[in-house]
Amino acid sequence: MVQLDLPVIQTRDVEVGESVGYGNTWVAQRPSRIATVAAGYADGLQRALMNTGISLYAGTTTCPVVGRISMDLITVDITALAEGPASLSLLNEAQTVDHLANAAGTIGYEILTSLGHRYARTYQG
Repeated sequence: MVQLDLPVIQTRDVEVGESVGYGNTWVAQRPSRIATVAAGYADGLQRALMNTGISLYAGTTTCPVVGRISMDLITVDITALAEGPASLSLLNEAQTVDHLANAAGTIGYEILTSLGHRYARTYQG
């Protein structure tokens, strides 16, 4: 199994009608808590994943990606969590490389080989 955890660098409360991300592509329909995650297309996360319904995970809790994937940042709705997490998982048992590849219209190999040099890789087993 491949696991990729991304650091949360900020959390903010967003009111109804406020937007998140470049181009205001996501507008809050309810009061929301938004986490900014330190990762983006400069790290190999494909912009094609925007508005595809992908999520990051805090354990087994789904946290939808909201707004655009920018060069160095992703914004994630963490309203369902009691506390702001230190990190969120992009790849895990619930969301595999193949899930991301399908959402981006590519193959898992491209997802893995696109991941940039900012990630620390640990090989196990």
